[in-house]
Amino acid sequence: MFDDLTKPLADRMRPKSLDDFAGQHHILKPGKPLYEAVASGRLHSMIFWGPPGTGKTTLARLIAQHSDAEFIPISAVLSGVKEIRAAVSDAKKIQLEQHRRTILFVDEVHRFNKSQQDAFLPHVEDGTVYFVGATTENPSFALNNALLSRARVYVLNSLTSEDLMLVLDKTLSDSKRGLGSLGIEMAAAVKQQFADAADGDARRLLNLLEIAVELAAAKGGATINESCAREVLSGGVRRFDNQGEEFYNQISALHKSVRGSSPDASLYWLCRMLDAGCDLAYLARRIVRMASEDIGNADPRALQIAINAWEAQERLGSPEGELALAQAVVYLACAPKSNAVYMAYNAAMRDARQSGSLGVPVHLRNAPTKLMKSLDYGKEYRYAHDEPEAYAAGENYFPEPLTGTCYYQPVDRGLEIKIREKLRHLQELDKEQ
Repeated sequence: MFDDLTKPLADRMRPKSLDDFAGQHHILKPGKPLYEAVASGRLHSMIFWGPPGTGKTTLARLIAQHSDAEFIPISAVLSGVKEIRAAVSDAKKIQLEQHRRTILFVDEVHRFNKSQQDAFLPHVEDGTVYFVGATTENPSFALNNALLSRARVYVLNSLTSEDLMLVLDKTLSDSKRGLGSLGIEMAAAVKQQFADAADGDARRLLNLLEIAVELAAAKGGATINESCAREVLSGGVRRFDNQGEEFYNQISALHKSVRGSSPDASLYWLCRMLDAGCDLAYLARRIVRMASEDIGNADPRALQIAINAWEAQERLGSPEGELALAQAVVYLACAPKSNAVYMAYNAAMRDARQSGSLGVPVHLRNAPTKLMKSLDYGKEYRYAHDEPEAYAAGENYFPEPLTGTCYYQPVDRGLEIKIREKLRHLQELDKEQ
């Protein structure tokens, strides 16, 4: 079907110049630092951080091309220190014999451990290679500080729908590298379906298009219609790197939407994670955490509803249990907010860790034996139920150095309004003692 059957369509359609590059206008427009550095041949070590299919490898190749530099690629998935040394050796030979610079491109660089990453440092320092790493993980967590300090990080964003439509149209019209010679026909609505299914990934878009073209040809036609699109796109899933950067971004968005009392945004982020196949038990645990951290005693029912949703999810599984999680998320988003318990817990934990092993006051100790009683354990303890209002006004329950410490500050929302009033009343009783 194609002129070169040995290469996938996505590989054949790699951009040949910076101006041909799709998307990433925030770093590749004239006047932007990276564009100007590449256009002028001023190389520096860099890290490309972005989702799959955004052009990290292609951009590295283009930089080498524009800079007349040798391009040596290695993959952190398949390589180790041995391959790094071989690449550096080649770079030194090229430098000595051809007087050319070398770009050492490391794909999936976050897969290298600390010692493997450290192996690059001396050769970056002495100018043997210009290091270009590509990663889908946050470099702050995935890469050594020493390597980060020697390379500038550029963030590549998911391609927009408009970017993907441009890639699609260019592929359909290009007779040399694309599908222009095949006369493929696609309605605008069908093109949009493919762009949406690609989810910001140009490689995925072209892979799907290639499958669709082959399916249409098998049926004796050159038209990719709605029926063909449904067959090709039915198994598509949204990008969701479980336990990776995007995973934590989305759970953060869900939590902050609940905290911000936005039921609609909360539902959206929950559904994004459900649609991508996130572990339901993980979501349930995080929802329970939200109930305690951001609502607390302003509405104690929130915690029970979250736990009930977790139990329903465990009993029903997917998809029935997902609705219970949605119910809990909406309730939490609409509930009055208080982080008073969360803040009080953190403050008390700090004191518990920093104040040492303070002893329990003698009057609070239990005295089940004669020896303990002889040591005055429990002596002068005031049984609250025997006191007016069942409250022993003025009593101290802290170790002596922490007497009078106050952690819990109820907010002026929900049930905590009444809790605050109650505590203030008890404080007045203390003052009367």
